[in-house]
Amino acid sequence: MSLNGSRGAADGAAVPMSPEDLAQAARRAVAAGAGEVLVHPRTPCGRESLSPRVVGPALEALRGAGVGVPLSVCASIGAEPDPAGRLERVRSWTVLPDRAVVDFAESGAADLAEVLLARGVAVDAAVALGGPAGPEPMRRFLAWPVREPARVRLVAELASADPALVAALPGLPPVAVLLYGREAAAWPVLRLAVRCGAGARTGVGDVLHLPDGRPARSNAELVTAALEQCRPTAASR
Repeated sequence: MSLNGSRGAADGAAVPMSPEDLAQAARRAVAAGAGEVLVHPRTPCGRESLSPRVVGPALEALRGAGVGVPLSVCASIGAEPDPAGRLERVRSWTVLPDRAVVDFAESGAADLAEVLLARGVAVDAAVALGGPAGPEPMRRFLAWPVREPARVRLVAELASADPALVAALPGLPPVAVLLYGREAAAWPVLRLAVRCGAGARTGVGDVLHLPDGRPARSNAELVTAALEQCRPTAASR
């Protein structure tokens, strides 16, 4: 579940911002059935950051609230523009997430992934399929020698629920696969992921509306709707 993504306070009350709000939203989403939580830690002024003084309190707030599922953070250019700076930040973390998202459209992705693995953090290799980035992110991922496939997952953002976009995935390294979409693509891609037997996610970081078009009031409401979509009768639609 993408708890807040790159959204800010202007995106509505459903977007949690402070560590306390993140913890409360995560606890409710897990109670609704979420199996993981992805968070973009932020400074008090709302800026994404990989600083240990920001990442640590966010993770501690989530774990202190009893959120017992795996916790992920997004280690992207939005939080630290400089590739070398991202490595330095990750090396300075005093509280570690279970997983971290590494965007293979960004420079230095493979180096960042190696540093995370060396620190004991599993890697979600993010690759966009069918969007403006083209094939380069996937080429970068395939060029990275995955030495620990059990600790790496391919997280593919699909521009649309086109089965052709996932047709080549069985030929990838033997890693787990998670599919997701954003905004209008979010629910169709979730249903495609179910049909493909891949992992899927939701959350206000990806989508602010329910399958019927109504605004989502919370992450927990989105999780409940996603589980409904995962039922065989819904997935076959």
